[in-house]
Amino acid sequence: MALGYPATTEDSPWGERAIKVGGKAFLFMRAEGGTVSFSVKLPRSGAEALEESFTEPTHYGLGKHGWVTASVDSTRDVPLELFRDWIEESYRTVAPKRVIAQLDGKSKSPAMRVAPTKKPAKRKRRVDSDRA
Repeated sequence: MALGYPATTEDSPWGERAIKVGGKAFLFMRAEGGTVSFSVKLPRSGAEALEESFTEPTHYGLGKHGWVTASVDSTRDVPLELFRDWIEESYRTVAPKRVIAQLDGKSKSPAMRVAPTKKPAKRKRRVDSDRA
């Protein structure tokens, strides 16, 4: 699902799978034994998310910046729709505004979906005093 968002890439720092947008991670995933966990940045719903029995603030100091880690295994039902909402919130938090506009369908044309490039500066015309 996460790789289905515009402008996403996959990376593997620290032996974890990271999904990024604009070079910034919005989802970290890992699996150990029968447990799967993931971390997302939740500035809006983080406090509520931390009330769940399967969540905790993300380690390494990331928790104080709104990152939440959820861990699940085969002993519990997975609230998949909730997880999808968290991943989308994290993506929208990290993604550049132009990419969010693309996601929301606000880009006017396919050409606008690409990062704009700077136009080369116009050269000033040299005026010879003899000609003037």
